[in-house]
This record gives sequence, C-alpha cells and structure tokens, in this order.
Amino acid sequence: MNRQIGILANRKGAITHVIVGDAKGIFIPPLEDYPLGKRPLRGLRLIHTHLNDEPLNKDDITDLSLLRFDVIAAIGVRGGEPVHLHIGHLVPQSGTTTPDTDREKTYELQSPKDFYNHDFDFIPFIAALEDEFERSQGFVISGAVKRKEQLRPGPGMQRRGHEYGPEYGSEKGQQRGEPSDERAILVSVSTDARHDQEDSVDELAELARSSNVTVLEKVIQRPKQINPRYLLGEGKLKDLVITAMNRGATLLIFDQDLNPSQIKAINELTELKVIDRSQLILDIFARRAHSRDGKVQVELAQLKYRLPRLSGKGTAMSKLMGGIGGRGPGEMKLEIDRRRVRDRITLLEKELKSLGEARRQRKARRVENKVPIVSIVGYTNAGKSTLLNALTRSRTFVEDKLFATLDTASRRLRFPHEREVIITDTVGFIRDLPKDLVAAFKSTLEELEDADLLLHVVDISNQRFEQHMTSVDTILKDLHLEDKISLLVFNKSDLIPPEETAYLSQRFHAIAVSAVDNSTFAPLLSAIEAYIFDEKREAAKV
Repeated sequence: MNRQIGILANRKGAITHVIVGDAKGIFIPPLEDYPLGKRPLRGLRLIHTHLNDEPLNKDDITDLSLLRFDVIAAIGVRGGEPVHLHIGHLVPQSGTTTPDTDREKTYELQSPKDFYNHDFDFIPFIAALEDEFERSQGFVISGAVKRKEQLRPGPGMQRRGHEYGPEYGSEKGQQRGEPSDERAILVSVSTDARHDQEDSVDELAELARSSNVTVLEKVIQRPKQINPRYLLGEGKLKDLVITAMNRGATLLIFDQDLNPSQIKAINELTELKVIDRSQLILDIFARRAHSRDGKVQVELAQLKYRLPRLSGKGTAMSKLMGGIGGRGPGEMKLEIDRRRVRDRITLLEKELKSLGEARRQRKARRVENKVPIVSIVGYTNAGKSTLLNALTRSRTFVEDKLFATLDTASRRLRFPHEREVIITDTVGFIRDLPKDLVAAFKSTLEELEDADLLLHVVDISNQRFEQHMTSVDTILKDLHLEDKISLLVFNKSDLIPPEETAYLSQRFHAIAVSAVDNSTFAPLLSAIEAYIFDEKREAAKV
C-alpha cells in the first residue's frame, strides 16, 4: 500500500482505533473518550509503522508529549516485512538538565529491538512508570487542565498536526482574596526592536505574583512576522505546550493583548486556560476592590472586556434579525448571555453615575470650606499609600504588591498657623493599562481635576523608574491633566546611595524622601506648603 498504518490500544489491550495514513505519516483521531483528567498519562498507546525502518522522529516525540500516550512504538518495515521495534515514553521531571541543553529531557527512547525477539512487557512497565509519575514532586497534574475534545485536521494543518477543544476552567473557584493554585507560563511576542520585552515580562511576573499566580517559566520570542492566529509560530507554540505539560502549568499569560479569535485558537491548540495582560490586571482589580465605588468600576470594566469575547455561532445564526430565516424558537443562549451582559453594564453605569453625584456633593462641601486638595499619583507599588500613612499618621492598607490600593483614601494633613489640606491616595498607574479599566475608573480619576497639587511619587530604587514616570505622564495626558501643577517626589531614597539620590533629584528637579523615615519629610512638607499657601509659588520650585 505504501502507507503508514497505526493502531491505538487501551490498557486492557483492546484496539480503540485503526488509522491508515500516507507514506509520510498518520493523523491522530479525536480522543474525547480518553481524557487526561488528573492522570499523568492518557491510558492509550500508539503503535504504527515506519516504512523505511526509521527510528522515532520529531513528530512522534511531539505526539507523545502533547497527547501524553502511555508509550509510542514504531515498527520499522523494510521490504514489506517488520524489522525493528522502536519504543519511546515520557519520564517525570527530576530537576536536572541534560549536558547538551539547559532544558530537562522529558522523554526516553529505548534502543531498537528485534521485532520477533523483544522482551518489552507493557503491563508491568506502565504500572511502574505511572507510580514514578505520582511520586515525582516535579510533575503536577491540575484538575484545571482537562481535555475536552480534539478536532480533525483541517486543510491548512501539517501532517500529524493537532487541534484541541476548549476547556476554559471555572472562574467561580477564584474567590476574591483566596490563594490561587494557578501555575503559569508567561509569553511575550513582539517584532518591535524598541520594545523592551524582558522588562515588560518581569513586570508581568510581578502582576502574576500580585494575583497569587506561580510563575513557572518566561518565554520571549521576536519573530520576523507575527502569526495572526497564534502570535507565536505553530511549532513554537507546540514546544510551549510540551513545556507546560511537563511543568504542570494550568495557565498561559500573554504580555500582549489578544483578540477573541486568538484566545480561542491558542486555547484549542494548547488545552490550557489563556489570558492576556489586560485580563490579569482586571483580575487583580477584582480581588483588591473593597469600596462600592471600586467594585462597580471593576465589574463594569470586566463586563466591557468580556462582551466582545463571548463566542458562539455569530450573527449569521441569530434569531433576532427578523424576516425570513429569523423566525424560530427565540434567542440562542449566546444572545441571552450578551443581552444580560449589556443590561448589567447599563445598570452599573447608572449606579456609577449615582455614586459620582455623591462625590460631587463631597467636593462641593470641600470647596465651601476652602480646604486645598493634594492628590498622590504614581506608578503602582511606588509607595504612595505608605507615604500617605506616614504623612498623616493613618493606617490605609499597604502591601508590597502591584495595585494593593484601588479605593481612594482621603486624610487631613495639618500645617502650622491652623492650616490644613486634604491629601488623597489614588489607584496606581501602569503602562498599557486596559482602556476599559481607564474608562471605568475615569469618574474616580476625575477627582484629580479638583486637586490643587499633584504629588507624582516615583520609586527611585526601581531601575525602570524613568519608564514609569513616562507612563504616568502619558495617562495624566490622556486624562487632560498634563497642565496640572505637580511636584515630583522620589521615594525609597534609602535603597540607593546618597550621592546617586542627590544627582537624580537635581537632574529631575525632584524632592527625595523615604516613606519609612519621617526625618526625610521636611523638604517635602515645605514644598507642599509653599505651593498651596504661598502666593509666590515660584519659591517652591526645586
């Protein structure tokens, strides 16, 4: 026939599939009846022919790793007769790497055996191998990663290519504030040579840590051209899946924003939950919002983000279009979901408007009492809340994580001569802040318009502090606040040498402080007082 032949057999030895391929290879059929679940191996072995007595090749190893067969065996055929038996199987991670690579080998190939005279006994072998997997601490199987279905290869697929069905996992288990058991691989794909991927991925890792996600590995790729379907090349993505399976990953987090079709395509190929940077930030906000203002704004941003990502049959199958072909049983579930989301968005926008009215009333009282307002702004985790607590001797929530503060806090700061100001702490900024989130928090950020002075707090100990300053300035510009009087404050000055602090403060015309050392506050307080109360504000410039 000059075609490769293959069979799939289960643990009982029953043949579940017979596959007839071509001269180059075979296609693996859907395996929805044999899901992985929490098992390290699928419970199926693949036995197939190689027409020129070839050993197991890269495609075989990819199948073994992606589909997690018990074993994969190739019967080497020459002249129409079987000659050798080539066997490969997965091995649990031991924590060591091979001499010729920095990656740990995840499979093992046995030496070729005489087809008519071999001693490979499958049943005791697989029992011992599975026990070894279960004992291994390096291999983690999560119930969040479940195989649902496999799709038959389409016309654009390579031989032996695979596509996998989606299983997104439940978000209900991610209760706010609870530790997460998610284990993630971070992925960044960019063709922009000016884009500092390493710094951006490091920041993504901090975001993941703030969401209690364990980061297993970081993958950075700079392709000549972005794959419109997967971002990564399909081969690179399959390598990533193998890594994810062997590291026990449950989640892929992309540093770039993904459109709905990309999320779906990557999810189908990898069978892992896939999110992007924006979705991770939204998750952090959902965990950290405590006030009614914050909760409403975060839910609104989440719904606006998810609405275009609700996938289904599309408008072509809609029962809402009317006319010929539009009559029938009514709305599909997808359309009902979309309508409910739109209704909820409308309700939240009304509530946000009502909460905004309450803020305007508080503003009116402050204006009537003629109390000046100083607002603290800055990159997330720059120490804004710590500085507020130290200046006003208050106890707002502080944590060494990104976006620890979401809810605006206002405190009174007293000066000599019976003078005082209201000092407010705002949500931290970050580069590439999701547009839906900026829009949702716009009503809160609009309070910055009422400020008489902005304190732009910068973590001077962070090596990317200049990029952080630029990101904050960009967001302030987007909010049309670039002309607002601001005072640059370099925080965490105790973490760098004094001479470097002095140089940077002079270069950027900033005031250096350490929020954990009250003795450093005198220049800052004098500058605030001069800006607010001195008619000759030029005297306050550093």
